[in-house]
Amino acid sequence: MSQTEAPKDTMEARLAGLLERKAEAHSPATQRAVEAQRAKGKLTARERIDYLLDDDSFQELDALVRHRSHGVGLDHSRPYTDGVVAGFGTIDGRRVCIYSQDFTVFGGSLGEAHAEKIHKVQDLAVQTGVPLVGLNDGGGARIQEGVAALHGFGGIFFRNARASGVVPQISVVLGPAAGGAVYSPALTDFVFMVQHTSHMFITGPDVVRTVTGEDVTPEQLGGAMTHATRSGVAAFVAEDERSCLDEVRELLSFLPSNNLEEPPRRASGDDPDRLIAELRDLVPARPNQPYDMKRLVRAVVDDGDYLEYFPFWAMNVICGFAHIAGRVVGVVGNQPQVLAGVLDIDSSEKAARFVRTCDAFNVPIVTFVDVPGFMPGTDQEYGGIIRHGAKLLYAYCEATVPRIQVIVRKAYGGAYLVMDSKSIGTDMSYAWPSAELAVMGPESAVEIVHRRELADAPDPARRRSELVADYTDRFTNPYAAAERGYVDDVIDPADTRRVLARSLDMLASKREDLPKRKHGNVPL
Repeated sequence: MSQTEAPKDTMEARLAGLLERKAEAHSPATQRAVEAQRAKGKLTARERIDYLLDDDSFQELDALVRHRSHGVGLDHSRPYTDGVVAGFGTIDGRRVCIYSQDFTVFGGSLGEAHAEKIHKVQDLAVQTGVPLVGLNDGGGARIQEGVAALHGFGGIFFRNARASGVVPQISVVLGPAAGGAVYSPALTDFVFMVQHTSHMFITGPDVVRTVTGEDVTPEQLGGAMTHATRSGVAAFVAEDERSCLDEVRELLSFLPSNNLEEPPRRASGDDPDRLIAELRDLVPARPNQPYDMKRLVRAVVDDGDYLEYFPFWAMNVICGFAHIAGRVVGVVGNQPQVLAGVLDIDSSEKAARFVRTCDAFNVPIVTFVDVPGFMPGTDQEYGGIIRHGAKLLYAYCEATVPRIQVIVRKAYGGAYLVMDSKSIGTDMSYAWPSAELAVMGPESAVEIVHRRELADAPDPARRRSELVADYTDRFTNPYAAAERGYVDDVIDPADTRRVLARSLDMLASKREDLPKRKHGNVPL
């Protein structure tokens, strides 16, 4: 037997030791903790990974890592994994990196070794150009490890920022996320939450009660619907964990693996030349009557499938992912059913974030316009509508992906320009015959332009009506803009899908050379 050949019984013993360690690493920390987890309607860390990834595709990394720290409750408890399961696998055959915090081990709290495992899969995702999915369910920084835990969080944040716009980063909050733990999800591209079991806040209800006197529950302070409707943190909310993970899989189907790839194109049985006759009756005859912009979107996209982004926040603007002729598109549109589709602080931020995300990952943008202007009022002005509205303007101006504008009805004033007009660089602009392009609405325009004439008129109401009709006929139609080339064509609404499919096909090879710079200075 050679000197390098280990005796058979020694190798078998070592393999037995390895299997014993791995069995411990893969077993729940305590059955009581697992039962408590399931009593809340929650899956375990490994069950979540197994459900999200393709069958038998997960390769775990660092399963045998344990903490090296000393402190109350740590000296005699050194479980393998240190409270986070990490590795890589596939979703629909496409590679992803993933980590899943394990609430049954130290409450999923983050210590030095725990953080280093996350750092490793973050680095691997960027090095290999694959999406990163983080399943968050932890109690924040591990108090016993002090500044080492804080340093670990800092390393995660640094890598989130470095990976931004390079690979898609998805945060799935499936339990508590408090204090510094909230900032990694906030730095990623998409945040998912589950009703009643997900909570995010900088300071918990007890601290809020002590400092401000407010009596608030965890659900009111940082529950899924709070962040989906008020704070603008959670882009997607699900009723349970499995539905949430299903939506993660669906979202990834619209995204490329990294910023150097195109989004995956899929075969579509939906005829790209399909006419949509019902769109001719979508816009009401009365200019102030609302209609549902989502109805237009679902009629135009492949098979009516549309994954909406932030469906419960800033609902006066709609955003989401869909396919047209098999190509992934990002859709932005004013929603006349909510605040008449006006732009305000929240809707500007929502659309700006979505436009920049699409641009980062090579997703063409289709914008449906029906905007009466920006929201007036002291609340908006004091809140910085100028600054926040400029974010959307900046996002469109900066975007280099194919951009197509469709003006459905109102396109008034500065809000028309901001909604991806020809003057800020959209590649193609189309208008329906119902489009109204003007500095402002006819009634307001007549009151300003003809103020003296109306004051002297023997019948001001009749004269106002005549002037409004004249202004509408001469100015609030798409033909004046089309004559100057600000609109590329006025189209039959029934042809919208066909026109978009052809335009996207034409723009597929679009390239832009930008001036060299470190980065732009977005008006944050």
